[in-house]
Formats: sequence, structure tokens, C-alpha cells
Amino acid sequence: MIMRKEYDFSSGERGKFYRPDIKLNIPVYLDDEVSDFIDKIALKKGRDRSSVVNDLLKGDIKIAQAME
Repeated sequence: MIMRKEYDFSSGERGKFYRPDIKLNIPVYLDDEVSDFIDKIALKKGRDRSSVVNDLLKGDIKIAQAME
């Protein structure tokens, strides 16, 4: 597909798809070393990667809050 030199947005509707209350799940890309570590823990505990990452981050949050 080739980009046109100009596009006509005169009949466009501003904010048509805007949803202020929507929650986006943004992907997080882990380094290979971190990913391997998470996979080992997940396999050992029989849990999914997301649960392991969330548990580790919640632990870090508690530590950070204790240091405030």
C-alpha cells in the first residue's frame, strides 16, 4: 500500500473512539535473562508468567513503601 500525498479528514469525527474509562494492558518486554528467571519460577510453582511477575513486583512495592 502506498501512502497518498494528502488525505481528506473533513468528514472525520473527533473523539469517536475515545473512551476515558478504558484500561489498556500495555505489553512489557523483558530481557532474556529476566524472562528465563521468570519462566523457571513459573514452571517450579505451576503458575503462569503474569502471576509470577505480579507477585515479584508487589514484593518490590512493599519494600519501596517500607523505605519511604
